[in-house]
Amino acid sequence: MIKTTVQVEGMMCGMCESHVNDAVRKACQVEKVTSSHGKGETVILSQQPLEEAALKAAINATGYEVKGITSEPYEKKKGIFSFLHK
Repeated sequence: MIKTTVQVEGMMCGMCESHVNDAVRKACQVEKVTSSHGKGETVILSQQPLEEAALKAAINATGYEVKGITSEPYEKKKGIFSFLHK
């Protein structure tokens, strides 16, 4: 999986986070999207790398501004009882 972190300027509340999350879900095929107006970022988990231009266009269309995008491989964290699921 791929973890994409987007720096988003202009989010002020929980509804702002929802608008950004909905825009990302409509524009890209994702597993999970979470936004934080306090941190000014949106974190996206996807199976494949995302097309940055489409992602940026979708978020900018909602009235928020993308300041940066970074991607890195993501491995799901193993819980304390993960050894039981072999």
